[in-house]
Amino acid sequence: MVDVAGIFKAYDVRGVVPEQLDETVARAAGAAFVEVLDVLAGPGAVVIGYDMRPSSPALAAAFAEGVTSTGADVIDIGLASTDQLYFASGRLDLPGAMFTASHNPAQYNGIKMCRAGAAPVGADSGLRDIADLVAKALTEGPATGSTPGHLTHKDLLTAYADHLHDLVDLSGIRPLTVVVDAGNGMGGHTVPAVFADGPVTIIPMYFELDGNFPNHEANPLDPKNLVDLQAKVRETGADLGLAFDGDADRCFVVDEQGDPISPSAITAAVAVRELAKHPGATILHNLITSKAVPELIAEHGGVPVRTRVGHSNIKQKMAETDAVFGGEHSAHYYFRDFWRADTGMLAALHVLAALGEQDRPAGELFAEYERYVASGEINNKVADAAETVAAIEDTYSGRSETDGVTIDHLDGLTVSAGQWWFNVRASNTEPLLRLNVEAADRAGMERVRDEVLALITGASVEEN
Repeated sequence: MVDVAGIFKAYDVRGVVPEQLDETVARAAGAAFVEVLDVLAGPGAVVIGYDMRPSSPALAAAFAEGVTSTGADVIDIGLASTDQLYFASGRLDLPGAMFTASHNPAQYNGIKMCRAGAAPVGADSGLRDIADLVAKALTEGPATGSTPGHLTHKDLLTAYADHLHDLVDLSGIRPLTVVVDAGNGMGGHTVPAVFADGPVTIIPMYFELDGNFPNHEANPLDPKNLVDLQAKVRETGADLGLAFDGDADRCFVVDEQGDPISPSAITAAVAVRELAKHPGATILHNLITSKAVPELIAEHGGVPVRTRVGHSNIKQKMAETDAVFGGEHSAHYYFRDFWRADTGMLAALHVLAALGEQDRPAGELFAEYERYVASGEINNKVADAAETVAAIEDTYSGRSETDGVTIDHLDGLTVSAGQWWFNVRASNTEPLLRLNVEAADRAGMERVRDEVLALITGASVEEN
C-alpha cells in the first residue's frame, strides 16, 4: 500500500515513480481534488499541465480520468512550466494541477495544485483532505456512477508569453546577449516563446526537453549546476546568464563575469522597480532573505513585510496585505499582476529590463543591492530537529541582556543582533535542519556560522 501521507507534503505531492506515485494514486487524486475544491458546484472544470519527465503524460492523463469520472471537465494545456499552469488557472479562472517534481532527480514526479485564480492549495487549505480521500480510495476503491466529464486541449503558450510582455516591455532596452541554461527542463519550452522577438539574443544551453537530465540536475540552487552556465557566459562575453529549474518557475542569475547574483539582490531590484510603478506599496520578503531587502524597500518608500518561508504562506500574506511583489531566498518571485503566483520568467524580464535600461554591466548594477555576507543554506540531518533547535535557543537566550540578542519564532528560530542574524528551521519536505546566517562581513558570518554549526553537528546523524 502506498504511503499517501509520505508523498503529500506541506505544499505539494512528490514521490518516486512508480513505487510511491503511480497512475492509480494520480487517478484517485484527481477525483479527490474535485471533491475537496467543490469543483462541480463552482467552475465545473480543472486545468492540467505537465512537464518533460517520462512519467508526466501518463500521470496527468490518469489525474484527468479521476477528474472526469466525477462529472467535471478537464482542459489539458499539455507541456507547460509551472508558472504557465498558474497563468492558465488565472486566465481561465479554474483550479489547476501541474505534474512536475520541479528540481528533484529524474526518478521523482509530483503534483502542484492550485485553486481558481492560482490560489494555493497547502496542507491547511485542502491538501490534507485530498490525501485522506486518496488513502480511502486506495483502500475501498473509487466511487462510480457519475456521468463522465469532457476533456479538451488548449494551447496557451503564446497567450502566456503575451501576458508577460504586457507586464514588462523590453522593446525599448539596449540589445542584450543572454545565455540561458534550461537544464533540459521546461525553460526549453517557454524561453523560445517569450523571447521570439525583441532586443534580447538568447544563447541556449540544454533546451532539449529530457526528464532524465543528461547534463546536470535541474536545480540551480546547487552551485555545481551553475558551472556550465558560468563558463558559457565568460566564453561568449554575454551580458548575463539565466538558469531555470526543472519546471521553470524559479530563475537564477549570473552576471557578465559568471558570478552569481543572490536571489535577495534580485528581490530588492525587482522591488525597487515595482515601487516605481506603485509608490508606497507593500513588498513581502521571507525571513531568510538578506537584511538589505527590507532596508532597500523602506528607502524607496515601500512597506516591507517579513513572512514565513513557502509559497502558501506568501500567497496568503499577499492577499491579506495587497502586496504588489514578494521574494524568497530560494528564487521564488511572486507578483500581484500574475495572480499572486510565483514566476521565474517574469522576474527574469524585470532583471533584463533593469539591465537594458542603463549602460552599466550586470555585476556593477546589482552590487547596489548586496550589502551583507550570507552563508547560503546549510542542511544537516539531525536525530531530533525540535530538540536541537531548543538547545540552540537555550544557548542564545541568555545573551539577550548583555549582547543585545533578540529571538523570534516566526518560522523556526531566528536569533539576531546588530551585526548578524541566523535562522534554523526544520524542512517541511525533507528530514533536514536548515541554517542560514548573515553578517556585516565575512569574518562575522563565519564566526556565527561555525558557532551554530557546532551546536547542530553535535546532534547530527549526517551532514547533507
